[in-house]
Amino acid sequence: MSYSYQTVGSGSGTARKTFDFGRTHVVRPKGKHQATIVWLHGLGDNGSSWSQILESLPLPNIKWICPTAPTRPVAILGGFPYTAWFDAGELSEDGPDDWEGLDASAAHIANFLSTEPSDVKVGIGGFSMGAAMALYSATACALGRYGNGNPYPISLRAVVGLSGWLPGSRGLRNKIEVSSEAARRAASLPILLSHGTCDDVVPYKNGEKCAQSLSIAGFRNLTFKTYEGIGHYTVPIEMDEVCNWLTARLGLEGSR
Repeated sequence: MSYSYQTVGSGSGTARKTFDFGRTHVVRPKGKHQATIVWLHGLGDNGSSWSQILESLPLPNIKWICPTAPTRPVAILGGFPYTAWFDAGELSEDGPDDWEGLDASAAHIANFLSTEPSDVKVGIGGFSMGAAMALYSATACALGRYGNGNPYPISLRAVVGLSGWLPGSRGLRNKIEVSSEAARRAASLPILLSHGTCDDVVPYKNGEKCAQSLSIAGFRNLTFKTYEGIGHYTVPIEMDEVCNWLTARLGLEGSR
């Protein structure tokens, strides 16, 4: 089922853009439900492929929500339509930021988490463009607002970004430094980043720069893992690391 999110233009313009999100796949916890994580796929992918990977992980206390991004024209792919969380001219933080697309997807993701029980810890993770989206959500959580100024409603407890980059990084440090609350939230939010050194889609240096930008902006609870010789894909050792990290950060009851 598609979910449409409308954004209203500021100023005198009343232009509306509607984003139709694709199908959402949910992996139910096999044990006691202690955490819910929205996991975001990469450019051109869908929620189904990741739901199968996540279902196989030894994390019985986590409920996984795997939405599918809207299909939209993507600049880096010649304007052809692909599933994408936002428009991108390049897969790095150097390109122009599609604030409207970022905010629409961040709100769609937050919407899933807003209905979770109060005793369940919530987080966001993703791969490639999904990682970029998860990290944008992390910055919105720290700032307490989306890029458009609307309040961000969720208190995230963990964020995972595999083979990604950081949208909206310019000026992030200044925005966080002017608010003691934002600085406190940034410093306490656990983030796991990992990147392969042979990534030919989102170069390793973009992953390094992402970690650096977050660290400079005040995200102190940050882990950056390097995988030698790995390209733009995940490997079992990396997913083991994700499992161990989530179990420790979210205080899960164990792997079985």
